Amino acid sequence: MHAYGDASVLRLDDVEVPAAGDGQVLVRVAGTSFNPSEIGLRNGWLRGVFEVGLPYTFGWDLAGTVVGGGGGFADGDAVVGRVDGGAAAEFVVAEPSGLVRAPVAVPLAHAAALPVAGVTAWQAVFDHARIVAGATVLVNGAGGGIGGYVVQLARYAGAHVTATASERSATTVRALGAHAVHDYRRGAPGGTFDVVINLVPLEEPSDLARLVKPDGRIVSVTNKVEVPGGSGIESVQFVVRDDAEDLAGLVRLVDAGTVRLDVAAERPIGELAAVHRAAEAGLLRGKTILKPH
Repeated sequence: MHAYGDASVLRLDDVEVPAAGDGQVLVRVAGTSFNPSEIGLRNGWLRGVFEVGLPYTFGWDLAGTVVGGGGGFADGDAVVGRVDGGAAAEFVVAEPSGLVRAPVAVPLAHAAALPVAGVTAWQAVFDHARIVAGATVLVNGAGGGIGGYVVQLARYAGAHVTATASERSATTVRALGAHAVHDYRRGAPGGTFDVVINLVPLEEPSDLARLVKPDGRIVSVTNKVEVPGGSGIESVQFVVRDDAEDLAGLVRLVDAGTVRLDVAAERPIGELAAVHRAAEAGLLRGKTILKPH
């Protein structure tokens, strides 16, 4: 990205292979993945919140092979983690503290679907929603990259899961473990829930409060949801934090077959602009993996 603007500001460049500094590692990239917040960064909506230098290389999710070892990793180690951009390339420099061993049960490039979306879901379910066995949970926006993980982790925690999703996502969301799937275009689902996890931007965030039982909990990765005074409802808005321990926990669940990756498409990194356009048109589902080779 050489300037802020629409998807046309994204282009494929030839650049020098980056050099790892002291304590860093060089990784040959197998894959990265698209995250919707990239659109806000590209448009300039996040300026003042997330500043980057231009030109900027996208790619926060990283899966690849260490080619310049260090920090406990050796050449040839397959790793997964999050970087501050740069993974939409053939090589990227990473801090070893943000990397963990990649899962062996899935293709290495597909492991790039885990770091941002998976860790966001992990922290939503375990840190903020604090879901326990027997809880009733509504996952609002389960068809996206984060939603599939939230559904699976809530089921893993023992919850009864209701999910909202589009008709085209419903089959996948149900296959990932939702007990019931509600088409969001038909209004709110019936009943109330112990926990609502919101994953989509809302025009009227306070409407979600009506779906939560007294003393229940709302967790949102987008808007802050205001709740009525005296309801006892706890409302939390959060931004994911980097946490290699959480990511390692996800990797263990993937290798155990407990968590599945919802990889909907693979594209070459040169098609990143087309992926942005498809996302803005509402045409993406699950995770899109971008590969440099």
